[in-house]
Amino acid sequence: MMAKKPPKPAPRRIFQERLKITALPLYFEGFLLVKRSDYQEYEHYWTELRGTTLFFYTDKKSTVYVGKLDIIDLVCLTGQNSTEKNCAKFTLVLPKEEVHLKTENTESGEEWRGFILTVTELSVPQHVSLLPGQVIRLHEVLEREKKRRTETDQLPVMPVEKEKEPIQGYADALNPLPECFYAVSRKEATEMLEKNPSLGNMILRPGSDSKNYSITIRQEIEMPRIKHFKVICTGKNYTIELEKPVTLPNLFSVIDYFVKETRGNLRPFIYSADDNFGT
Repeated sequence: MMAKKPPKPAPRRIFQERLKITALPLYFEGFLLVKRSDYQEYEHYWTELRGTTLFFYTDKKSTVYVGKLDIIDLVCLTGQNSTEKNCAKFTLVLPKEEVHLKTENTESGEEWRGFILTVTELSVPQHVSLLPGQVIRLHEVLEREKKRRTETDQLPVMPVEKEKEPIQGYADALNPLPECFYAVSRKEATEMLEKNPSLGNMILRPGSDSKNYSITIRQEIEMPRIKHFKVICTGKNYTIELEKPVTLPNLFSVIDYFVKETRGNLRPFIYSADDNFGT
């Protein structure tokens, strides 16, 4: 008898996992072709606009994003003439780079422009061609984003946020780290998981050699158990040291691998400022 394939994650579960990981409200989503300033070709991503951040996923069903782009400091959004039919091109001009976007059709292009400008300028743009229902959605998103920013401004600054700052050699603006990365030791990671099980049970941290990475997990089978896995940087890829080593293209894929292999039993440890950390 053939073994049954693991069930595919349901759309609601995907939404809930992404919400846990990003901790931001979803305003708009769809496929986008993206070309960063240091890339020669467009990359195809399922993209979500959450707050003022674009999150990029390898496909529609991935729960962990492979990249993100903060657009709150958008300087301007410029259109591009396209020779391709039913295609819209535009450029996000940011203080440190320009990001080129291409949509699958002109209608979705107008929607993306409308939502991006609404959340970055905090006003509904007048120069986009949208249907009345789509304009109503822009006004709804505008009110949600205003409320989110007001609530964020009122949150107290928590000392633990210092643990989230990337340490030298581990991240830069073009290669962001997963949200569950913390610059902590093996002992500190263990204590974080034991004291705050509701926040997740998997932490990515620096390796002992300060060049590679380690993953600390806490599993409850018969009794709580802590395990550690080495993640070795091999050129442009990352290898998880298992009985049968697994090599993946980036750290986001490493986290996604653990989530999928355990069918969601392992969840990235995500701290937000409104959590009572360590209590």
